[in-house]
Amino acid sequence: MHTVEAVDGLFGLLDEGELPADSADWSNGLVAVMTAGALIATGTAFGPVRVQAVTGLEAPPAAGDQDGWEEIIEVTVQAPAGRLRAHSLEDSQFSELPVLSTQGGGPYRVRVHTRGRGNAPSQTEDDPVEDYLLQVWPAGADRGTVILRSSERIEMALREPWPSGQAPDPDETGGDEEELRARLLRGGSEPIPDAQGKNG
Repeated sequence: MHTVEAVDGLFGLLDEGELPADSADWSNGLVAVMTAGALIATGTAFGPVRVQAVTGLEAPPAAGDQDGWEEIIEVTVQAPAGRLRAHSLEDSQFSELPVLSTQGGGPYRVRVHTRGRGNAPSQTEDDPVEDYLLQVWPAGADRGTVILRSSERIEMALREPWPSGQAPDPDETGGDEEELRARLLRGGSEPIPDAQGKNG
């Protein structure tokens, strides 16, 4: 188990550090898939979260014991460069965490397990209060998003997705980041004025 720093309520699964945020699909309230990599929404606004990665899998793992997890979502993540890693969005990659794309460039299925996202919403934490488990294997036919364990937050995101072209961009948050994060975590039905098109 390692820690990754959440910044503005997000950390990344980035391929060679690439962050094509304008392509992110925010529709499920947890994992926003991009043209390369993905963003994961945390409950903690700023601070460490615990992340464990299981790589080297050849096929989908058995569901196993899911009782300790509050949310589980499976998505396909593209890793064109084959260097997919968990990253903080603030500065550096975390070299102690393994490369997730163990078979080189291409698409991978990533099963994201979470617990504790409601423990400190929109707060800054010095000690981690959230846990994430990432299980990764090469993707076959794209099955889209599979929700294995839902939550009220995920259900709301699915009911009220961001309107096309108006999802938040971590690089251009505008002004009211707390409100933006709150809408991101519930799917966000009403875009914030000026949330796009200017640098924060």
